[in-house]
Amino acid sequence: MNAGRLGCYLAGGVPDGGTRLYPGCRDRRPPADSRGCELPGGIYFATMSPVWGGGRAFYDPALPGRAFARAYLITAGQFADVVAQEMYREPGTDLDLAPVLATGAATLGPGRYETLLHAGDLDGHPVLTFTAPWAADEVAPVAPSAAYLRMLATGLCDAHGWTLARAAGYLAELSGVRGTWTPRDLLAVLSWRDTAAVTPTEPSS
Repeated sequence: MNAGRLGCYLAGGVPDGGTRLYPGCRDRRPPADSRGCELPGGIYFATMSPVWGGGRAFYDPALPGRAFARAYLITAGQFADVVAQEMYREPGTDLDLAPVLATGAATLGPGRYETLLHAGDLDGHPVLTFTAPWAADEVAPVAPSAAYLRMLATGLCDAHGWTLARAAGYLAELSGVRGTWTPRDLLAVLSWRDTAAVTPTEPSS
């Protein structure tokens, strides 16, 4: 969601609030275009990220509703290098995208971000993303960290023109966030730069 974080995948660097240095892509050019979009399905948080200290975001197209996302126009080689970095591999190997474009899904391996999805088309370009091989109801929810939520929320606001309050309300309803972070907690996180020092208050019922 966050353009600054994507920039670390493309050109290398440490994302704001994260702890990992990304090597970057072979092609370090910025995206040719970027815009907000909606995908069928939903977002949930699960598994523990050592980079962010909380649950990771995953996309499940089988969930009800719509997932608010951000589309970046990048090359196939850049996409392959981003996928590699998400799985802690060195970038530099192209992916065969023919299977995912033909069938809508392709599994590269059992890893948490090794399932490729073709979520539709936008202005004649395929909308490709990657997610986990499991469904949302097959894994325990894990609450995301304040820094991770801020990164996602700023991306939502930038891409969709939302206010921080709307971003907080949207995120608060997602599995892994719901019941741990209240909308008020989230708004405090999004309004305060030192997110590493922010923790949720009493869980909501």
